[in-house]
Amino acid sequence: MIRERLRLLYGQEAGEGAAVELGRIIERFRGRVGSRAAGSRFDERDALLITYGDTFLLGQAQPLAALDDFASRHLEGRVSGIHVLPFFPYSSDYGFSVVDYLRVNPELGSWEEIGALGSRFRLMFDFVLNHVSAESHWFQAFLRCEPPYDEFFIVEDPATDLSAVRRPRTSPLLTRYETASGPKWVWTTFSADQVDLNYRNPRLLLRMAEVMLEYVARGADLLRLDAVGYLWKEVGTSCLHLPQTHEVIKLLREVLDQVAPHVAIVTETNVPHEENVTYFGDGHDEAQMVYQFPLAPLVLDALARGDASHLAGWAEELTVPSEQTAFFNFLASHDGVGVLPAKGILSDQEIAGLVARVRAHGGDVSYRTNPDGGESVYELNTTFFDALNDPRDEVEPWFLKLNRFLCSQAIMLALAGVPGIYVHSLFGSHNDLDGFARSRWKRDLNHERLAIPEVETRLADPATQAAQIFSRCARLLEARRRQPALHPNAPQRVLAAGRSVFCLERGPREGQTLVALHNLTPETQTVSLPGLSGCLDAISARSFPGEGPLRLGPYEVLWLSS
Repeated sequence: MIRERLRLLYGQEAGEGAAVELGRIIERFRGRVGSRAAGSRFDERDALLITYGDTFLLGQAQPLAALDDFASRHLEGRVSGIHVLPFFPYSSDYGFSVVDYLRVNPELGSWEEIGALGSRFRLMFDFVLNHVSAESHWFQAFLRCEPPYDEFFIVEDPATDLSAVRRPRTSPLLTRYETASGPKWVWTTFSADQVDLNYRNPRLLLRMAEVMLEYVARGADLLRLDAVGYLWKEVGTSCLHLPQTHEVIKLLREVLDQVAPHVAIVTETNVPHEENVTYFGDGHDEAQMVYQFPLAPLVLDALARGDASHLAGWAEELTVPSEQTAFFNFLASHDGVGVLPAKGILSDQEIAGLVARVRAHGGDVSYRTNPDGGESVYELNTTFFDALNDPRDEVEPWFLKLNRFLCSQAIMLALAGVPGIYVHSLFGSHNDLDGFARSRWKRDLNHERLAIPEVETRLADPATQAAQIFSRCARLLEARRRQPALHPNAPQRVLAAGRSVFCLERGPREGQTLVALHNLTPETQTVSLPGLSGCLDAISARSFPGEGPLRLGPYEVLWLSS
């Protein structure tokens, strides 16, 4: 099918030539990649840490070595993999404006440190395939009009009607650059420093296939396709989720299936749910995982209002097209909490309530440009702990703040899919107001660097917030690994337990069925469900032998298994 897909994208002659060259690339990498069968790709033992390469600092050690040090001592046996956010040289957007795809940022370390980390954990690499830095060799060669780079970027007449294009930002879509042959207006979806690549050019696609396979050869087990929905541009369309974009993903999947069938594609598309799940394809030909973007705003809404209605209604409809696919569930991220995916599930008033909550708790909000030229909320910039809990509220008891946050994490871990835990959620970090004041970049609210000696001091003192949250998160992660019913593809059913309790039944899987109960309120809730006698809570190991109703304390979580 590779040849057919290339012909479809580029026509008979150009497609045939690209197929021959791609065949050579595949053969060159076969000998470098230690291929292994895909097998059962994910199970209940899988959870990923999400972190920047310089989150942890340790004296004069390279930051990637510091990450390896912390993870090897505190996270082995709790997470199976680590998503190291872009660790390449970059010029802006904290790594997502890549200057050189094939080098490790020397300020972080080298491929040697990446390899050491990969010897203990499965690694997710970012494949930033929509755009490249304006400071990159590729774009600088474009400015000099040097082939083949003179056709690697998208030049457009500024008079062209591009009003149909769906935008994730408020910055201009086209940016003027001075080139050796005069001024040119170039497509820049995300910023003037992030220049979109031209996938209409087969030579560009072949170069990016080489980049992808180099990552695999360097130890990537999962490839996060960043902002992939914007890949292909057609004037007069939304330039989002176009058929050609899906064809490119299918092509990359086939290349990986030939060279490294154990490597999974993970698509990152911050869009409404019904659009997001199209990247599963038929369950066998596109992504093995897609980011579960609606989860974060829905959990935040449920705990803010003490009402499971929206979360339960959404979760009840979740399906994946095959056992080879799974959702990548996450609450916190380097970006923030995207609200666009919750459109149509949460009302405008409810989204406005989340915006007001985040701002009142010290966070901020980012916007995007709508087709009519207006602006709307795109994401909430905050740590998840502070989104749930007002850091300036000294009246509410600490145990309520702690339990509220842990309830959010337990919901994520109980849902069907593979969980991803952003590093600051392990410690209940607050918004980094000082970092934001220095940079004025809203995403820095959730980017605080952590000196390992200071972290260790806090973790060693059971009275600290960090120690209490880390120990409770660790207990949840350890408990999840022991439950076959929490396999990413185990059946999932939402049970009616009242508006104040989010209740999931998972399984059966390997003879186990598990009922996960999450009290979304600061009041004790009573739940009556049949068949829960003789159960054991998988988190605390407490037994519940009686037939009567269960009493859930404030924000209490029970994972009951018989």
